[in-house]
Formats: sequence, structure tokens, C-alpha cells
Amino acid sequence: MKLATLRTSFGTCAIRIDGPNVGTELDYEDVGELLASPDWHKAAQLSGEPVVFEDSDLAPVIPNPGKIICVGVNYAKHAREMGRELPTQSTLFIKFPEALTGPFDDVYVPDYATKKLDYEGELAVVMGRRAHRVSVKDALDYVAGYAIMNDYTLRDYQRATTQFHAGKSFYRTAGFGPWLTTADEWAPGKAARLVTTVDGEVRQDDNTDDLIFSVAELIAFCSSLYPLNPGDVIATGTPEGVGFARGEDAMLGDGCVTRISIDGLGAIENTTRFGEPPAAGGCGEDCTCHGR
Repeated sequence: MKLATLRTSFGTCAIRIDGPNVGTELDYEDVGELLASPDWHKAAQLSGEPVVFEDSDLAPVIPNPGKIICVGVNYAKHAREMGRELPTQSTLFIKFPEALTGPFDDVYVPDYATKKLDYEGELAVVMGRRAHRVSVKDALDYVAGYAIMNDYTLRDYQRATTQFHAGKSFYRTAGFGPWLTTADEWAPGKAARLVTTVDGEVRQDDNTDDLIFSVAELIAFCSSLYPLNPGDVIATGTPEGVGFARGEDAMLGDGCVTRISIDGLGAIENTTRFGEPPAAGGCGEDCTCHGR
């Protein structure tokens, strides 16, 4: 089953994807609210009004997660290309929900922050029930499903200090979606291929199981620190091939199109734009239309 959050003229609503650009409305404002219901899997299968949508109508699949936990240097080849030692414990940092944007939205970066923009294609894990101090063996039982995230990075901000956060949580830069593929349809262990392209050129191409710390290990470790709740997100790390390691010419410029796909989970595509987003008539800063 595939679940998405759709922008409408009245806000957002959760939908079940029934086919290419068609779905069924569910009685929830977004997928995060759906996952918070006690029997969300059954609720997602109920009948509702049919809906036809454009890719650009899709919002971040979980628009306001309680937690977005990101994992650094979790692919061995990426660790080496960034000049880092292989970690012996998961390297975690936090991305705020305000960093999220729709899976096909343009990403607007103001002029003061455009110097070193980079892409990071990642497998994202979305929790389906509360997990606290769970074992590696049982960890995947707590997952609602999986999606794709671009851990969009401002490298100059990131590397100015030892803390990653400032370069990783810039407003509305991280494409997230296109939908949640539920754990009964997709799970780690099948060597799914992650491919990132920039303007059609392949930059990242790796196996999502080639992690230093597996999805189950990440869930177990994070849940040993604090409870993971329904709708919480773990971004599991990025493979080698990021722009920073390739050189200045490989960083994102105005108009660059970044596409990230994972076998079985679909694809997201975001275009980097320099400057402020166009004003949308009557919309406030937190409008869900993102400039449309």
C-alpha cells in the first residue's frame, strides 16, 4: 500500500495511491495524523472519495514529524570520500520539520546561502508504532513504511563547526516522499538500488542495504536513547558521490534538477532556484501551496 499527503485548495489530506496520479481520500489531514491513529493500517484501506492529482500537488509525506533523525557517514565509501574514519557508533544529527518540502517542489535558496549546495539521496524510515528500547531482532516490526529523502546540505554552513545541524536543516530544502510504501510491501534486505542524478547525470548509485549500521540497528540504537513515535523519521545516510567530494563544479547551481530514486519506492525530483519563491496571492508564509 502507498500513502501520500496531498495539497488541496482546503489544506492537505491523506490519500491512498491507487494508480499513477489517482488515489482515494482518507479521513485524515496527512499521513502523520493517519499513523497516529490506533489502527491506521485498517483505516488506510477504507473507501473514500476518488482523487486525481499532479505530482506537484504532493506535500512532504509526513509534513510535521515529531522527530527527524539523520544518520551521518553510514555508507563506508561515503565516509572515505568525506575523509572520515568509519564510525563505531551511529552518528546522529537532527533535521527540523521546517526543512521538509514536497517531493517535486522547487527549492528556493536565498542569495546569501547559495555558495556550496549539495544533494544527498537517502532511504527514509517512518515509524508506525511507539518503539522504546527495542531489540535489533524486533526493530523492523515497528516500522510503518519507507520513503525517499534528499538530505539537502549547505556544505559551508555544515563544515563551519563540528555540528552538522546548521547545514542540514535549511528552510524547505529537503524533498520527502513521494509517498510512504508500507512495510508489508517493501523492506530492507533486497539490495534495492538508490540512484541520484543531477541534470540527468548519475552522481550516486548504490545498494540501500550497504549500510554500516542497518535499518534495524539504527532503530534499536535510537530507541535506546528516546522513544520513537508513529510518524517519526530516520534518514539512514547517503552513499558516495556527493557534490562536495566531486569538486566545486559538481555543487548545485541555479536551475539544477536533482532526482533521487529507490527501487520499489518511486522517485523524487527537486529543482534548485536562487532567490525568494514567487508570492502566492492570499497565502501566508506557512501556506501548503509552496508558492503555487
